[in-house]
Amino acid sequence: MNEERVLALAGLFQASALAHQLANEGRCDELALDASMASVFRIDSPSVVGVYGSVSGVRLGLRTLIAQLDENSRDMAITRMVVTVMRLERSLGRHKDLLEELQQGIVAAKRQVDHFGQNSPQVFSRMAELYAGTLSTLRPRVMVTGNPQWLQQPALVERVRTALLAAVRSAVLWRQVGGRQWQLLMHRRQCSMLARGLLTGTTLDNR
Repeated sequence: MNEERVLALAGLFQASALAHQLANEGRCDELALDASMASVFRIDSPSVVGVYGSVSGVRLGLRTLIAQLDENSRDMAITRMVVTVMRLERSLGRHKDLLEELQQGIVAAKRQVDHFGQNSPQVFSRMAELYAGTLSTLRPRVMVTGNPQWLQQPALVERVRTALLAAVRSAVLWRQVGGRQWQLLMHRRQCSMLARGLLTGTTLDNR
């Protein structure tokens, strides 16, 4: 386990935690959502940290990862979501046509970001459509459980799907830097120590 893999993993845990927050509370950490959304558009970033803008971009993800690695503070709904997203990313890799459609859709959504701004309803709508038309057609499907009061609101569902798209983006990155699911089991303590070190660094940088 190295810092690049921990950062990509933090990106995955962050986007999953955001989807969970939105579905259950109707709101989420907006700064974290901004960083996770932006990661979807940084396809050609030369570094893992660059995908999220900075280590601070995945602060929520690092905190979530540390909590999930501790058996006493684990939220099984987030754990299940992360594992499902990892499996979904593997499934996507076997469907080159859908992967190409997804990449073209991201390029088109980036044009909307440039025109309307990243947090515009138009961009959330486009990204949610993209998720529904590509990743939702594959198995396994990511099941997000939450409060029906929120999940009946179309605008909130669009934000959940956008977060899931960002989660898959981080799962792709995790695999690209050599991340594998068994490493989470075999190197749990090392992963937690690296995540704590990165989190401490972001806290010191932002005093």
